[in-house]
Amino acid sequence: MVEITIRYEGDLRCVATHGPSGTVMQTDAPVDNMGKGESFSPTDLVATALGTCILTILGIVSQRSGIPIAGATIKVTKDMTAQPPRRIARLGVTVNIPQKLTYEQKQRLINAADTCPVKKSLHSEIEVPMQWNWG
Repeated sequence: MVEITIRYEGDLRCVATHGPSGTVMQTDAPVDNMGKGESFSPTDLVATALGTCILTILGIVSQRSGIPIAGATIKVTKDMTAQPPRRIARLGVTVNIPQKLTYEQKQRLINAADTCPVKKSLHSEIEVPMQWNWG
């Protein structure tokens, strides 16, 4: 179990503390939802969690199988619904692996990305298209 403590600071800003490490981060409501947009919004954190989870899973596969992914990056684009209720409609993921890999290595990484716990936890109505760019 991991405990995260969150305190409301006012002006639609929150500060979260990660219990195990003590790392602190803040969120701010986005400009289009009455906020200042000066930090990650809560839904931005969902997009961030998806991208970092996929890249972490790829890192685990890389370490276990020797598939080189040094310098790999992920870009996640978040689209919100236009009509109420306000929610994430789409999280587009672009994975960039700078190395030239074999077909088998690519398939192993693609399959691994699908096991990301954050991706598995998202509501089925959220579209998560993935694009892969290889060396």
